[in-house]
Amino acid sequence: MASSPTSLLFKVHRREPELIKPSKPTPHEFKLLSDIDDQEGLRFHIPVMQFYRNNPSMQGKDPVNIIREALAKTLVFYYPFAGRLREGPDRKLMVECTGEGILFIEADADVTLEQFGDALQPPFPCLEELLFDVPGSGGVLNCPLLLIQVTRLKCGGFLFALRLNHTMSDAAGLVQFMAAVGEMARGANAPSVPAVWERQVLNASNPPRVTCTHREYEEVADTKGTIIPLDDMAHRSFFFGPSEMSALRKFVPPHLSHCSSFEILTACLWKCRTIALQPDPTEEMRIICIVNARDKFNPPLPRGYYGNGFAFPVAVATAGELSKNPFGYALELVRKAKADVTEEYMRSVSSLMVMKGRPHFTVVRAYLVSDLRRAGFEEVDFGWGNAIYGGAAKGGVGAIPGVASFYIPFTNKNGENGVVVPFCLPAPAMERFVKELDGMLKVDQPVSAQTKSKFIVSSL
Repeated sequence: MASSPTSLLFKVHRREPELIKPSKPTPHEFKLLSDIDDQEGLRFHIPVMQFYRNNPSMQGKDPVNIIREALAKTLVFYYPFAGRLREGPDRKLMVECTGEGILFIEADADVTLEQFGDALQPPFPCLEELLFDVPGSGGVLNCPLLLIQVTRLKCGGFLFALRLNHTMSDAAGLVQFMAAVGEMARGANAPSVPAVWERQVLNASNPPRVTCTHREYEEVADTKGTIIPLDDMAHRSFFFGPSEMSALRKFVPPHLSHCSSFEILTACLWKCRTIALQPDPTEEMRIICIVNARDKFNPPLPRGYYGNGFAFPVAVATAGELSKNPFGYALELVRKAKADVTEEYMRSVSSLMVMKGRPHFTVVRAYLVSDLRRAGFEEVDFGWGNAIYGGAAKGGVGAIPGVASFYIPFTNKNGENGVVVPFCLPAPAMERFVKELDGMLKVDQPVSAQTKSKFIVSSL
């Protein structure tokens, strides 16, 4: 029987970190980030994890060497990644394309893929060993923009872990870069999707004009100490497959029957989380949805654009309204927030960044969700086939634990396709959250043992 991820311990032997430079000379120039890229809420590093099985057809081939060479070739096309960020007047970020390179770590672990158990999902055991934080590398300015660790496993499989400076790319942009590395690893001479910089398309107008309401950037006083305390945090992952989603759909009123699974799941988690946190009923609670805005533009952002192309629209309601009203109330608010994002909205955000000093989105009494189901992380192929897990390495988004969750595509051991949502709450609130969620998922039948077994408590 495979050991559970919570109890798994193993040793990782790492070589000294090295810098991988582009394999050919690249221009030395300064490239400005967009006014969406350089907002405060994206000035952090985001970790990604990919698990790959042993592939008999690749017998005798070393994933470390193949990926190392492919990275050097790909950086010729994505040479800004080999540079360093600098900050100019008014906190404007730019890349100095120095060609210094990205950080790369070669490693071996005395563990097999099978020992990670059936549930390859965050939080992962020994993450800090599988994605080593090289001292001095984690700053936003003047530091490598990518750190990559490839760890060979005893079974012939391997792990590809990556840490990205989020100001450079969002999930779609990062997957585009990783897919290009995969193509080079499989023998291509150039990426099939050309890398497009063009960051000026998301800059503020001149003069800047804020034309929309942006409650996601409001300055909210934390009057009642409701930013989540970081001590005694419980980490769990929840699986939502076909049966769980059909249970939630029973709460959807007829006039909202066309709502997407993202909207339904988000409304459910917002409502259950609010009840679990037990805030004052008059306190305003926020749900922030990350919405990809690439196709909201006319014409759409260029294919190959790898900058940040999303917005943080927000819905706001008091804790009392969320708790007491039927499910459709939260669902309608989530649906409307998502619909707010247009080309005009994005231009308005860019202008707000310039006028207000690039503020952070509001985290007081807020919960943020990011849907990675269609990002395509698991489809990145270095020659060993698709990843059996690809996506976020941690449950949350950004540097603030407990405020955010990713929706990660996942197939459970019964072969059901669904979504895994890592969640982080203070331990007493987590118990109330599980009870509240169970109540919604039961409807007419008890929560299946399968769902129960998907609640994984972190060892991190």
